[in-house]
Amino acid sequence: MSAEEVLGTAGVARRAVGSEESERASRAWWDADADDYLAEHARDIGDADFVWCPEGLREADAGLLGDVRGARVLEIGCGSAPCARWLRARGARSVALDLSRGMLRHAAELNASTGIAVPLVQAGAERLPFADGTFDVVCSAFGAVPFVAEPVTVMREAFRVLRPGGRWVFAVNHPMRWMFSDDPGPDGLTVTQSYFDRTPYVEVDDEGRATYVEHHRTLGDRIRDVTAAGLVLDDLVEPEWPEGHERVWGQWSPLRGELFPGTSIFVTHRPR
Repeated sequence: MSAEEVLGTAGVARRAVGSEESERASRAWWDADADDYLAEHARDIGDADFVWCPEGLREADAGLLGDVRGARVLEIGCGSAPCARWLRARGARSVALDLSRGMLRHAAELNASTGIAVPLVQAGAERLPFADGTFDVVCSAFGAVPFVAEPVTVMREAFRVLRPGGRWVFAVNHPMRWMFSDDPGPDGLTVTQSYFDRTPYVEVDDEGRATYVEHHRTLGDRIRDVTAAGLVLDDLVEPEWPEGHERVWGQWSPLRGELFPGTSIFVTHRPR
């Protein structure tokens, strides 16, 4: 059964959704969808690889996290934790955190099958269960940030658990994608809603309860969230679609990728 069938998704609503409802919906969704998601995308993300986005940008090439040898690194929204395993294989003391028990079950299985065992923690990104200044680097490749009601809280939590001078790097859907449908084909080239409409996208069951939630922030909102947390924005990376890259991944496709960005990666640090 699909996640929609398991959760009884009956329709789409556009309405306000708070932190508690968003977290509850995300936990249930990723628990229900973990098997299907990984069946479809395991080859895209690998077992021990760090792929930032559907454009195929790899940390091995981008170096956005800097030298991770010996560094204490936290991955937020790790899913099956391929990024955290890649980091550990390169000498980092990585920890992988996710809200979903279903995703962490796959992470544990891959820890065993790859022989690269990273500690796994189940928790939400708005309340990280770590002491202040625990990590040298915090990162997230499409994990947590687009799904929380108060992303500035995630920024503040990243700031809190970082040591002074530590990096926080996160990838999210490029904000301009909000204007378009998720269709990777020609219909996905037409603007269907306002970029400035921040009303969440919500899938609901017959009782109106959220089964999936995605929140929108403009590019300016994202930058203000970063700076409001006390972080410094060092770079904003908008990966271009690589020549010869033919993979369709959800709403990402060569057609759309050649025309406008699909991913934004924010490279920040906590001041010393």
